[in-house]
Amino acid sequence: MTTVIACIDGSPSSAAVCDYSAWASVRLASPLTLVHILEDVAQAPTDLSGSIGLGSREHLLQDLADLDEKRGRLAREQGQHLLEAAKHRLDQLGIVHPKSVQRHGNLVDSLKTMEEDTRLLVIGRQGEDSGNVFQHIGGHVESVIRTLHRPVLVVPNDFVMPQSFLIAFDGSANAHRVVERLVQSPLLKGLDCHLLMVGEASAEQQAQLDSATSQLQLAGYTTYAKTCQGDVEDELERYCQEQFINLLVMGAYGHSRIRQFLVGSTTTSMLRRATVPLLMLH
Repeated sequence: MTTVIACIDGSPSSAAVCDYSAWASVRLASPLTLVHILEDVAQAPTDLSGSIGLGSREHLLQDLADLDEKRGRLAREQGQHLLEAAKHRLDQLGIVHPKSVQRHGNLVDSLKTMEEDTRLLVIGRQGEDSGNVFQHIGGHVESVIRTLHRPVLVVPNDFVMPQSFLIAFDGSANAHRVVERLVQSPLLKGLDCHLLMVGEASAEQQAQLDSATSQLQLAGYTTYAKTCQGDVEDELERYCQEQFINLLVMGAYGHSRIRQFLVGSTTTSMLRRATVPLLMLH
């Protein structure tokens, strides 16, 4: 796990992906690789010998095949232009000699093949297919988070230098793993650390929150912990706004097939609602 992977496309979030990946690359002292994936497109058939009743329409199918080939070539060229523009932006941010990779195929499968060398994946919250509706997240974002066993930073369209972060802490084993990952990683060291537990206050919950706070303090974090009641998503959103939080840290989805089909999880809801970057940790 050595490389920060910045996944770019033609969406407005690609500039922010570059900026956040540059920030992460410096803090992790890790090299940065830009990745652009060309999704496979069904091609028109080129072997027409078995077509029934083709007759004079043979040239039409050949024209379709030629058109597909031209589209593929233009897509490759556009992707190269995107990568060159991204490398220029990173150069202005002080990132020396970032690598760039263009691959063909399904986005999730392509990123999975790079998983072993991935230390952090940075991806835009909204892709090219999201339109201008804020609640619409990129079609692959949830699948990427579920599939990759690596930290994923999901970013909005605009970059804001992180100064503080909030851990959505619920006392679960997953939440404790999030704390352990932060203790071990230099990514967020030096930033103000907030922990928020939403739910009925109890001695056990308070003990779990105190334990997590102590772990983070021993690792050098300045921490602020709070418990409250209410709707989890509403309280997380309200706290981020009131405390000017720049980054939200949450446990990622589980990888069991049962959990993959759960609907209405806090993770999915915050992906749709949050205006700050979300760091998903397994």
